[in-house]
Amino acid sequence: MQWRASRSRRTIFHRVQSLPFGMTTPSPRKIIIAIDGPAGAGKSTIASRLARKLGYVNLESGAMYRALALKAIEWDVSFDDELALVQLAHNSRIQIEPSLGGNRVLLDGRDVSRRVREPDVTEAASRVSVHPGVRQWMVARQQEMGAGGGVVMEGRDIGTKVFPTAEVKIFLDADPVVREQRRLQQQNVQGAAAQAIAAELRERDRRDRTRASSPLVPAADALLLDSTKLSEDEVLRRVEELVQRKLSS
Repeated sequence: MQWRASRSRRTIFHRVQSLPFGMTTPSPRKIIIAIDGPAGAGKSTIASRLARKLGYVNLESGAMYRALALKAIEWDVSFDDELALVQLAHNSRIQIEPSLGGNRVLLDGRDVSRRVREPDVTEAASRVSVHPGVRQWMVARQQEMGAGGGVVMEGRDIGTKVFPTAEVKIFLDADPVVREQRRLQQQNVQGAAAQAIAAELRERDRRDRTRASSPLVPAADALLLDSTKLSEDEVLRRVEELVQRKLSS
């Protein structure tokens, strides 16, 4: 009798645990998180840390513009020639590959992760990105990359243009002086070089906010987060709270 009772319990347990044929355990919902804001606001750092914590892919839209700008430098294409830049984009293969040490940027199969962070490419990317035709090509590629969800994408028009229906939208900003100080500390420069970087940051702000195509503005439904007096951990905590509320709704 004891053995039969034990076998009966095991049979019932097995039947409860088994799912009908064709059914699977639901997977966690994967959403799109858009983080926009000006240079030096902390977008890249927050996006990278958030993606790691969620197990999401971190897609840097700025790295894609940098890659195209690098190719324009190498091919001697004018940053003001929109048609030539669009043609160059159509003949380019730009990939963002997540890795433990951060995203790898591949241009036509070549790793240019370090090169695209250098000052001349940064300046070129700011000039290349103002052209509507270039932005149209980039937006289409970015939409393809994030279509399946499970991504944190940061940039300047993610919530307004690339993913206007993203479940979470954040506009991260900070006082211009604080943003300049952060950038100078990040690049560890002083003197004339520091003044040049500060001037470049102000010029990038002007271009981003005044360009005709997809200017830098918060999405109407974005959370506006001023990081001027917040630590990196405090910003991340507030963003995580918003994401968790969305995932549990």
